Amino acid sequence: MSDDQETGETGRFTVRTVAETHFAWIRTRLAVERTIMAWVRTAVSLIAFGFTIVQFFDRLQQMPGTAPPQFPSAPRYLGLSLIFCGVASLVIALWEYRWTINYLWSADYAKIAGMKKEGRSSPIIAVILVLMLVGIFAFFTVLLRLI
Repeated sequence: MSDDQETGETGRFTVRTVAETHFAWIRTRLAVERTIMAWVRTAVSLIAFGFTIVQFFDRLQQMPGTAPPQFPSAPRYLGLSLIFCGVASLVIALWEYRWTINYLWSADYAKIAGMKKEGRSSPIIAVILVLMLVGIFAFFTVLLRLI
């Protein structure tokens, strides 16, 4: 190892501050962002699909000439469970995202990041929080049949 390559010992392996590790750190950071965006897409789909199921079957039951459903509250329970799963997945995704980002910014890896942690937050956290509020609103709207 040359003199210009600094090393840091972690509990499991050696961290070298060279260009390769810096770009690997950046690729890992971007992979974390892609993963959280996939979680968000899935959660939005669950929330929207749950709300849509409830609305569709409510409208279907109100149409003239349709047979009464055998289990009239089943779509409501299915919709509530899908909305709840969407909000729960946002909570889990946010927790995992924060844990992974804190790990990447830990003292051992901050050297290879090549940048400061301050001012390097992602807007995805704000998006997740807004979507959680939307999901909670949708859940209670369906639960209390406000719409």
